[in-house]
Amino acid sequence: MSCDFLALAVPGVQKLSPYVPGKPVDELARELNLDPAGIVKLASNENPLGPSPKALEAIRAELAELTRYPDGNGFELKTKLAARCGVTPAQVTLGNGSNDILDLVARAWLAPGLNAVFSQYAFAVYPIATQAVGAQGKVVPAKAHGHDLEAMLAAIDANTRVVFVANPNNPTGTWFGPDALESFLARVPQSVLVVLDEAYIEYAEGDELPDGLDYLARYPNLLVSRTFSKAYGLASLRVGYALSSPQVADVLNRVRAPFNVNSLALAAACAALDDADYLAASRRTNDAGMAQLEAGFRRLGLSWIPSKGNFIAVDFGCDAAPINQALLQAGVIVRPVAGYGMPTFLRVSIGTEGENARFLEALEQILRG
Repeated sequence: MSCDFLALAVPGVQKLSPYVPGKPVDELARELNLDPAGIVKLASNENPLGPSPKALEAIRAELAELTRYPDGNGFELKTKLAARCGVTPAQVTLGNGSNDILDLVARAWLAPGLNAVFSQYAFAVYPIATQAVGAQGKVVPAKAHGHDLEAMLAAIDANTRVVFVANPNNPTGTWFGPDALESFLARVPQSVLVVLDEAYIEYAEGDELPDGLDYLARYPNLLVSRTFSKAYGLASLRVGYALSSPQVADVLNRVRAPFNVNSLALAAACAALDDADYLAASRRTNDAGMAQLEAGFRRLGLSWIPSKGNFIAVDFGCDAAPINQALLQAGVIVRPVAGYGMPTFLRVSIGTEGENARFLEALEQILRG
């Protein structure tokens, strides 16, 4: 007789549904017997430029040392990040992608009887990390698809230990400005950790978005989470990091797995930080691609949510699942977001000019029937 291991799992895990990533190119090719070379993937908010040449060079130089464990403390990367961000190395925590940071936060501060506050339409990992440790997720209704910070403040109670806030937010691309963030942080109880998820912050320039680093010194309960997966083009290597007070970082390091960032990732991230030209090119490509997709949606009579990320959520005003399926048949992968409670939307990552054009051509053919 087989054992029901789901029934033996802790209650929070029993009720979880696995995170569903964007469909890989090879999987679609197998399913529909398509040529992988002809498939366009705009589903996972990846950088369409490929990795930085400097990162590739650093990876090649590191290959001969694969028999060695990586630097478990990530000294070189933490030192570079600290200098770049104006903090001390003791304020930097490295993660296996920024998802790892979110999971570390949940493991360190959440438990049965406690809760985390986050917005409707927020990143799927927030409820997963919260529920996995048996804590309650308090979902605050969104305002114009974005964070209602006033309502999130009101949702905090005596059992709240964490508030997850994304700026810009995934999958909606919505954002809030410096005044809203300042007002929010000033009123969150000091006993509540504010996790400011800035996975897409590098796509903003000037004062388009508040920089979470500007608030760290004044708010010891603030943690800023960032990643090398998006603008730095290292999604496959999984490198993320948190910037916080030394006290918060110390707690995270007590639950952080040893060697959670591999040696190739550490080397590539260090090199990527030195490639300012690549980061500037990533921004230019994203800005041009965003304008290209918005113009295409306007031409097709579609509405969308303005975005500060490297993706855009387009609204079809009806169930988007058949449109998504038709795009797959045409060899174009985008991201359905019905699981986020947005069944009429598809989220489209910004690609190269040619990839964006291919998507718009396929979409037009589908909509015109």
